[in-house]
Amino acid sequence: MMSKILIAALAALSLSACTTINPYTGDEQLSNTAGGALIGTGGGAVAGALIGAAVGGDPRVGALIGAGVGGLTGAAIGDYMDDQEAELRAQLQGTGVSVTRVGQQIILNMPSNITFETDQAAVQPQFNQTLVSVALVLKKFDKTIVDVYGHTDSQGDDAYNLILSQKRAVSVATILANQGIDQRRFFIDGKGETSPIASNASEPGRAQNRRVEIQISPING
Repeated sequence: MMSKILIAALAALSLSACTTINPYTGDEQLSNTAGGALIGTGGGAVAGALIGAAVGGDPRVGALIGAGVGGLTGAAIGDYMDDQEAELRAQLQGTGVSVTRVGQQIILNMPSNITFETDQAAVQPQFNQTLVSVALVLKKFDKTIVDVYGHTDSQGDDAYNLILSQKRAVSVATILANQGIDQRRFFIDGKGETSPIASNASEPGRAQNRRVEIQISPING
């Protein structure tokens, strides 16, 4: 069951109470009591981040449609995502963020070297404007849901990497949501080192694995 939680400060993501095992998937995920909230930094806390695995469909979709956000059907889905992809590519050109289209989903890959200082979870000030640009597009194209995932390489302690990936995902999602995006659209999670996209045997591969991904999907209605 997905739940809504509010955490007042990033310190609430403590090492002792951040993760739990999802009973449906067996995967480690953010805790309903500590880990998955969007944390407001400076501009006010963001409440209502949806946590956990959806069972029998994504409850965000039902909540958003029930709140009056119309869903997309048929050919309109492709056209809508095409337009959103084009605007994201225009906004992100030259920023180091890649835009990939996979079916009707758009994936933004944000390498950690341009997003965070080494071993830090606060977004670098010079990257804030890039995230604001992403948020402007997300706010315009509001018939989508937004999944934010943090990832690390395999160096260091597994548990520490998981926590770092969670904190980084929270930091990115918070900046996006604080631009006025409906919080009910978000799902935030940290994957640690469990989902590499390159080999961890080399530094170039590890650099690719240290990232935050934003996955944007249409609301089918």
